[in-house]
Amino acid sequence: MSEKFDCIVVGAGPAGISCAYELAKAGVKVLLLERGEYPGSKNVMGGVLYRKMMEDVIPDFWKEAPLERPIVEQRFMMMDKESAVTFGYKGMEWGQEPYNNFTVLRAKFDQWFANKAVEQGALLVNETVVLECIVENGKVVGVRTDRPDGDLYADVVVLADGVNSLLAKSLGFHKEFRPDEVALATMEIIKLDKKTIEDRFNLEENQGTTIELFGDATKGILGTGFLYTNKDTLSIGVGSLLSGLIKHKIKPYELLEYVKNHPMIRPYLAGGEPVEYLAHMIPEGGYKSMPKVAGNGVLVVGDAAQLVNAIHREGSNLAMTSGQLAAETVLLAKERDDYSERTLNHYRSRLMSSFVGQDMKKYKDSTHHFDKFPQYFEQYIPMMNKAMSQMFTVDGTSKWEKQKKIWRDVGSAGEKLKLARDAYRAWKVMK
Repeated sequence: MSEKFDCIVVGAGPAGISCAYELAKAGVKVLLLERGEYPGSKNVMGGVLYRKMMEDVIPDFWKEAPLERPIVEQRFMMMDKESAVTFGYKGMEWGQEPYNNFTVLRAKFDQWFANKAVEQGALLVNETVVLECIVENGKVVGVRTDRPDGDLYADVVVLADGVNSLLAKSLGFHKEFRPDEVALATMEIIKLDKKTIEDRFNLEENQGTTIELFGDATKGILGTGFLYTNKDTLSIGVGSLLSGLIKHKIKPYELLEYVKNHPMIRPYLAGGEPVEYLAHMIPEGGYKSMPKVAGNGVLVVGDAAQLVNAIHREGSNLAMTSGQLAAETVLLAKERDDYSERTLNHYRSRLMSSFVGQDMKKYKDSTHHFDKFPQYFEQYIPMMNKAMSQMFTVDGTSKWEKQKKIWRDVGSAGEKLKLARDAYRAWKVMK
C-alpha cells in the first residue's frame, strides 16, 4: 500500500463516503479509510436521513438503498415527570414517492453507501487507524496508519474522522473541545413486531414517525431524546451536553434507562427486546466552534468540522453536502495542479455560502444560550405542562378563573418580567 493516490479520505461516514463517491465518479484515484470493521460499525445517529442531500449524490437512491420507513409524522414532546405537551405535523405528501426523509440503521446504510463509492472506483480499506498526517514543508502529503508499511501518500487528504478529529487537532486546526461543545448520545435498538409498531404509532405499512423529547427526557440538562420507528425495530436514545452530565453527575446509560422507563415513553417500548446498544460523541459547539476547514493539502468535513445543527437535529445532511463540496474543491485543485490552502479554501467559501454555513450562522448562539439559562428546560417546560393540566381539567372552575390562577402561579411581577425577557432572548437567538 505504498502507492500514491490523488486523494485519501479518512473516515467512511456520510461526509467521507459522499466525498469519495463524487471523486471516484470523476475518475479520481481515491482511497477511503475506515477504522471500523465496516462502514457504519462505529457510526451512530438518531437515524433520520434526508432525501434531498442524499439524492444530490445518488439520484433515486431510495429505490434500492436499505431504508427503514419514510417519515410521515414528526412529533415533539415537552415532558415533565408524569406529563407531556405534544405537538407535531403529519402529512401524507411525505409518504408519497420520492418521499421527504427516512429512518435508517447506519450499520446497514453506510455499508451500502460505501459499496456504491467502491462501484465508482474508490478503494475502501477497513480496520485501518490513521495515526497522524504526514506533513512535509508545511503541506499535508499523506497519512501514517497502524498497518505495516502504512505510510500512504496523496495530493490531498480529506479528514472525515468524526467529532474529536485528532488529526485536525494535531495540525493545529482546533484546540481540545470543551465539555459544553460536545454532547454524548446513547441509544438502543429495540426489536418489536412490525404490526405492533404500526398499531402503536397509528401508522400504515411503509410509514414512519419520529418523536423528539425535551425537558424531563434529559432531567433538565440541555439536550434531547428521540424515539424513531424502523421496519421492525425502534431507535430510542438521548443526547445531552457532556458538561451537563458532569455537573449533575449522571451517567449516560442511566439517562437512557430513565427515558426508556418514563411513563410517556414506556408504553411504546412494552414487549420489545433490546438488540443493540450504541454511544457516540456529537459536536454541539456550532458555528463558533468550527475549526479551520482548509489547509495546505488538507480539508475537513462533517462532524470533524463541527457541522451539526442541534436545533433541527440535523447532521448527516450537512455532512453529505460538505463531502460533496470538498470533492468539487479537490477536482478544482487537480485541474489547477495546486493543492495549496489558497486553492483549497474555495471549499470554505462554498461551504459557508451553502445552506450548511447559513444555518450554522443562524443558530450560532443557540446552544450557548440554552446552556447558560437552564430555566428553559428546568422550569418553563414543567410550568407549561402544569398550566395545560389546569386548563384542560374540567372541575367546575371557570376558564377565566383557571387563566388567572395560571398567571398567579407564574410568580411575582419580577418573575413574570423574567419570563418575558427569557422568551424574548429565546426568540432572538432562534430568529
